[in-house]
Amino acid sequence: MNKILETIMKYLGQASTYKGLFSVLAAFGVVLKPELADAIIACALGIIGLINVIIDEHSQSQNAEVKS
Repeated sequence: MNKILETIMKYLGQASTYKGLFSVLAAFGVVLKPELADAIIACALGIIGLINVIIDEHSQSQNAEVKS
């Protein structure tokens, strides 16, 4: 489960993921102003950054060493 979360976080931390999602939404007729899309991307990346600051990677690496 941890590997899945790490993969999701890796992709969510990339601006291209959000641009791709907005492209798919646009293909289905959802229209956003470019400024709004940029604000949503900036907010999402900020939240992902905050989560990365809060997560204790040291304890995660110790858990991985114990499992192997």
